[in-house]
Amino acid sequence: MDITVEAWRQDRPDAPGRFESYVVTGVTPQMSLLDVLDLLNSQLVAAGDEPVAFDSDCREGICGACGITVNGRPHGPVPNTPTCLQHLAQFPETTHLRVEPFRAHAFPVVRDLAVDRSALDRVIQVGGHVDVMTGQAADADAELIGHDTAERALDFGACIGCGACVAACPNGSAHLFAGAKLLHLSQLSYGKQERGRRARAVAGSLDHDFGPCSSFGECAQVCPADIDLSAVAAVNREAVRAAFRRRPD
Repeated sequence: MDITVEAWRQDRPDAPGRFESYVVTGVTPQMSLLDVLDLLNSQLVAAGDEPVAFDSDCREGICGACGITVNGRPHGPVPNTPTCLQHLAQFPETTHLRVEPFRAHAFPVVRDLAVDRSALDRVIQVGGHVDVMTGQAADADAELIGHDTAERALDFGACIGCGACVAACPNGSAHLFAGAKLLHLSQLSYGKQERGRRARAVAGSLDHDFGPCSSFGECAQVCPADIDLSAVAAVNREAVRAAFRRRPD
């Protein structure tokens, strides 16, 4: 079957962008959205034209690199699913795909569908780590962690850092992403010693690069890891906790 792909083309970050329409032939329902882009690029290269630039890596829903906006929705029509795992068979009525990069002030366009998500990396740099003693590795059971606590930490640690939450938010907020990191690390014993410092640093990074959270909730609807909205509240809660701690940590 044939599908019309309306793709955003932008030669460089400071160049004006535009949509260009293409008809992609030989599409099958088993194809993912990225497969369609691959097929489109094969046709463009065969015709001597420039292929559409986009990011991807694992194509297994793990790395988060593939994120684009499809028909106005980050990642695509299927909720809580990354772009690489969205297949045409899941929305068979769609014959027109309008693909564009994640739209957020914090994600400047590099080229076509590829954006610079370094703002998320800066959040991790200032707070997405734990202090550990160097030397011989500790025994696995040196510090016991309850099952419920471990499961909760893993739930929030599942965030793949794709940035869809930022693109879906009308304010360009990264509170779901940052809150997931804060809750993940604060649950575990190895992440508690710098809990206050982490909260203050992450809050400062959010204020610098992203917009404020207004609790719209669109972020949770597009998150491939299905991060709970309670992560949003964790950002302010952790920051307030750090501000009122008598002993700085």
